[in-house]
Amino acid sequence: MRETGVGLGQLVLALDAALVRLIEAPRGLDRPVRSAALIDSDDVRLGLAVSAGSADVFFLLGISDADALRWLDRQVAAHGSPAAIFVKEPSESVVARAVAAGAAVVAVDPKARWERLYRLVNHVFEHRRTDAVTDSGTDLFALAQSIADRTHGMVSIEDAQSHVLAYSASNDEADELRRLSILGRAGPPEHLQWIAQWGIFDRLRAAADVVAVDERPELGLRPRLAIGIHRQGAPGYDGTIWLQQGSRPLADDAEEVLRGAAVLAARIMARLAARPSAHSLAVQQLLGLADADDADVAALARELRLPLDGRAAVIGFVAADAEARVADVLALSASAFRPDAQVAANGSRVYVLLPDSGRTAAVVSWIRGTIGALRAELGLDLHAVIAAPIAGLAAVAAARREIDRVFDSAARHPVFGQVTTLAEARTTVLLDEIVTLVAADARLVDPRVRGLRDTEPILAETLRVYLDSFGDVAAAAAALHVHPNTVRYRVRRLEQVLSTSLSDPDVRLLLSLSLRATA
Repeated sequence: MRETGVGLGQLVLALDAALVRLIEAPRGLDRPVRSAALIDSDDVRLGLAVSAGSADVFFLLGISDADALRWLDRQVAAHGSPAAIFVKEPSESVVARAVAAGAAVVAVDPKARWERLYRLVNHVFEHRRTDAVTDSGTDLFALAQSIADRTHGMVSIEDAQSHVLAYSASNDEADELRRLSILGRAGPPEHLQWIAQWGIFDRLRAAADVVAVDERPELGLRPRLAIGIHRQGAPGYDGTIWLQQGSRPLADDAEEVLRGAAVLAARIMARLAARPSAHSLAVQQLLGLADADDADVAALARELRLPLDGRAAVIGFVAADAEARVADVLALSASAFRPDAQVAANGSRVYVLLPDSGRTAAVVSWIRGTIGALRAELGLDLHAVIAAPIAGLAAVAAARREIDRVFDSAARHPVFGQVTTLAEARTTVLLDEIVTLVAADARLVDPRVRGLRDTEPILAETLRVYLDSFGDVAAAAAALHVHPNTVRYRVRRLEQVLSTSLSDPDVRLLLSLSLRATA
């Protein structure tokens, strides 16, 4: 994965005027930003903010002017000038110090919720990181802006719990309900009470049709249209699209536009639910699961904050019955065992990466304990394959592929125990793959063996056991529950039927492979 960023100006524009306002940008708006960090007064007082110094933009939460100035000086000295700081009601002294250091200053609305702003900023970063490798039709913000441009109104898209997921650009005509929703605050109680009183949400949940919400000047509410977002092909209500009218009338076909938008929003929300996050995608690329032939392991390690070198381990888990919850419960257990554990799923298989695995014996003990606990508590029957130790993250993808070879072999011939290492499985896997290749090409199977199986099945079974016993007549007789003389007679008969000598090692190898391939 190549590191990408977004320009500072693009970031500020994406956040909407209801949330932020650019005060100064001494180095221009093209400065790239890739990450954000929250800094509060305790971070400054306890000296913990240094650990977040590699971020590009910082949100200063409840920090006094004196602490903000002290933090800026330390930040510039230790890591250089940040691209920008986001501050509620920044003082002249803070603005002056930041500008002198080359950092932009962005004022945040005093009513904005910091977690809301932080989530939106990371949405911008994540969309920039993933849009090159995922479906571009997963951006609700782009949809909201398209609806607004088409209908001449202001759009917000909410989930089923009335949390704003995306919105179009606002202007001075945004009413208080829209502004507070974007800021991450609940609307005024009298607004919400009025909406509930008239059964608007009930109508939105009941049918996928447009609902008109009249203007209420006494409450500061402008006219609105709304439509529920309903899952396609299944019952369910996923949220609402709100279209607020400004001074300009809405387009004549605004209701028709909203009906189409609700269908698109449902599709996008379904894709978003199925699409991995940027973190999950990075883990998948590290494991070689994502389509990234040129994955930059060093860049992935930096993004995930993992050591590039060291004793790593990859553990593959598979459930006897595919369960969607396996990945979640394994993530809980793995994170408790190693805080830096990374988990990714691929179908019914779940992979746990331990960048700092420690002793292999401890890993095996954790795996056995986890399998036992999940069987006892949830009734899950898991099998695991371990690749450890691995020489750093660069070898992780290859180790995962080796684990898959074991799982593939076990699917054809379930001969492995509940917990298996790559070393323990290597002989079985290689032999199984060789036999599978031989069986797939009729030219590689000795026709004498096929004929023997068809006409003399007892002799064919005797031949298999005799070869597996390395020509030991007594051992073969015990396995077949016959007298040793019977085995000797059958061996002479086999040599006559096959027109060959079973003392020739090449013959024994060819016959053994053909027997396994036709089993």
